[in-house]
Amino acid sequence: MTDTTRIVLGGFGNVGQQIAAKLTADPSQALRIVAIAARDKQKAAANAAKFGLEVPVISAYEAPQYDAILVECATYDGFRDVVEPTLKAGGHVIAVSVGALAVNLDLIDIAEETGATLQIAGGTLPGLDIIRAASEDEITSVTLTSHIKPSSFAHEPFIHDNGIDLALAEQGAVPVFEGSAREAAGHFPRHFNVAVTLGLVGIGLDRTQVRIFADGTLPGARHTLSVEASAASLEMTSQNYPSPQNNRTSMLVALSILAALRRDRATLRIGS
Repeated sequence: MTDTTRIVLGGFGNVGQQIAAKLTADPSQALRIVAIAARDKQKAAANAAKFGLEVPVISAYEAPQYDAILVECATYDGFRDVVEPTLKAGGHVIAVSVGALAVNLDLIDIAEETGATLQIAGGTLPGLDIIRAASEDEITSVTLTSHIKPSSFAHEPFIHDNGIDLALAEQGAVPVFEGSAREAAGHFPRHFNVAVTLGLVGIGLDRTQVRIFADGTLPGARHTLSVEASAASLEMTSQNYPSPQNNRTSMLVALSILAALRRDRATLRIGS
């Protein structure tokens, strides 16, 4: 494939800048950023200049004018404002802040009505292809066990409201939460995009179970996925490493977006 995939970055924080760094260093220009949608246009333009990226900085409602894939890499709070205009216009969105989708499920309905594509970049979780395949028959249970660095939870109301002592987590795993994926996303909307992704690909947000531990002994988030299905039993663990620019974000987030974009271009596509 020789044509260029055009991209509008919907947000230009840590993840957006990681993507920009990778793509501006790519001499092939197979993936090309054509605009940045940002609330603080002046700040976004200044950060873009650091990468030699000379593109328009726009509002999200202008994104459909650019005939490009919108890559949402904003925040939980900004998710809907960023993606809705492109979905209403029937465009293609690759989303990262999927925790926000749990309280904005009507966006899926909008995409169906307009013929838009709402794609979730799920590269931070193991085993999604197997779950996708297994869901063609019967899945009886899906459980996600996540160990998260305590610093990521420092400002979460759930921690303070439940009297959880994160200092203890510096010595080992401390239980934080157990419940459904929907509940996990509600209590930790900025951290559990993975729970929503898992619920949507498998047996739903309410049947997918999530166990969360704070654990300061690990280098980053560790996710263990257990699945029982008619076609397979699965247990997989991924140890993710934090971004050097922001230790609350996995390095894999930006890389999963790039992998999704390259897969869409590929002649040989691996994965269900």
